[in-house]
Amino acid sequence: MFIYTIRRLNLFLITLFILTMIGYSILRIEPSSYWNLHDFWSGWLLYLENLMVGNLGLNEAGKPILGEILTVFPATLELCFFAFILSLLLGIPLGTLAGVKRGRWIDTCISSLTLVGYSLPLFWLAMLLIMLFSIQLGWLPVSGRYNLLYQIEPVTGFALFDVFLSEKSYRSAAMLDVVRHLILPTLVLAIAPTTEVIRLTRASVADVMQQNFIKVAQTKGLSMGEIIMRHVMKNAIPPIIPKLGMQFSTMMTFAMLTESIFNWPGIGRWLLDAIATQNYVAIQAGVITVGGFILLANILSDLAGALVNPLARKEWYAIK
Repeated sequence: MFIYTIRRLNLFLITLFILTMIGYSILRIEPSSYWNLHDFWSGWLLYLENLMVGNLGLNEAGKPILGEILTVFPATLELCFFAFILSLLLGIPLGTLAGVKRGRWIDTCISSLTLVGYSLPLFWLAMLLIMLFSIQLGWLPVSGRYNLLYQIEPVTGFALFDVFLSEKSYRSAAMLDVVRHLILPTLVLAIAPTTEVIRLTRASVADVMQQNFIKVAQTKGLSMGEIIMRHVMKNAIPPIIPKLGMQFSTMMTFAMLTESIFNWPGIGRWLLDAIATQNYVAIQAGVITVGGFILLANILSDLAGALVNPLARKEWYAIK
């Protein structure tokens, strides 16, 4: 496990250094940029020194842009977290059912729905849900994180936690309003990851169901429910944990479009605004923040997968 961890950390650091070169190159696009006064390598070393102390540059008002990142990034993390949890709650049971019933009509139905869900354009689905649940039925709000009538102090940046920590008399109503604002963007953002979770779980479960120890368990008279809980899930879930972590990181890409549609004040919409105004300082800050988080999520998912799956951390022995 120690050697496996060292190998993953080395890969993380190398990729992170490449990411900083990309961010530094973005700052050099503007001819009048301060960073063009230095040659590439000396300027890059100075750029690394600034990153180590949390200096991502200054905004147009002359204030540290890190403050803006700390304001918008928690909103994106909150949305991605709930979408990821929803994709696991839906994807793992459906994928397990499809894997156990592989080749039967229920597997065909689930696989077909998965293909349709993966093929649906994100913006088109979001518009349909807005038209149905917001405009026609009036059940859910169209955009934003919460009603502006509620004054919520940004303590952690996560709206649900901030409302919970609030001592306002309308705390319960504000929390319900935050949940109502979360429903539509969470559903839209969870569609693509859910289809991938179903696909990965189905393939892993189907592979486990063909193993000899499953046939032995069946001959012992164990029910299908006992076989699934005791043997199938125990062996099918660990190999896909690193891939599930990758699904959380890919959500950051889908979040940019989702935040734009639902006017969600996250880093995706903030980064798109920076691109539209050609604010290179904000662009590099967003690239470094999102890229660094994706790298961290991937390395943590790899380590978590190796922790529960001994075969994963011994894979380096197979390189001959």
